[in-house]
Amino acid sequence: MQTAFGLNIPMTLEEVCHPERMALLVYDMQIGVAQQLPGAIEFIQQVKQVVEVARSHKMRIFFSRHTTLPKEIAGVAQLKGAMALQRAATVAEVEPNFLPESAAHAIVPDLSPLPSEVAFDKLMLSAFVGSYLDLALRDARIEAIAVVGAVLEFGIEPTVRNAADLGYTTVLIQDTCYSFSEQNRARSLQNLQSASLITDSHTFKTTLDQVHEVL
Repeated sequence: MQTAFGLNIPMTLEEVCHPERMALLVYDMQIGVAQQLPGAIEFIQQVKQVVEVARSHKMRIFFSRHTTLPKEIAGVAQLKGAMALQRAATVAEVEPNFLPESAAHAIVPDLSPLPSEVAFDKLMLSAFVGSYLDLALRDARIEAIAVVGAVLEFGIEPTVRNAADLGYTTVLIQDTCYSFSEQNRARSLQNLQSASLITDSHTFKTTLDQVHEVL
């Protein structure tokens, strides 16, 4: 921990892994997303283990849901983003795959939020843009966010950068952040070195357990 000008500046995982000041963000683990992920069944179970660890330490847990609007009312950014993700040449080819209340929009059953947890909708890649996430975290005096989910190079990377800009310490649990290739993973992790603390699920659990014993 660095101390300067009356501020405590956390530098290590041990210094930020305090359940009362940290929340877990489960990014876009929806049925429609999982259907596009090779190895999804195994990956969901990996994410579930982290969620259960967070629950055992009574951390606040937020689940983001990527949401698409009907094309007739969607805006420029969402239509362009959908074209890129769906590799569509024209807007006419775009399918609004994550409409609210659709089966694809729901969180996968193995990760269904408990009544004490919340799933929130977002239109953009960053989980903070246009959602209530930042307000909810600040109101709960949360200072750090651990992130798991899919997909690292699409939405998790901009979310982590956004979190850093908002003043949060972000813990990226790399083995529970899905990536479509090792090349993509390596590039994103390199990009996020200065914006987050990067760890793995085993170290995350061990650190939380150790902090709990001290407390």
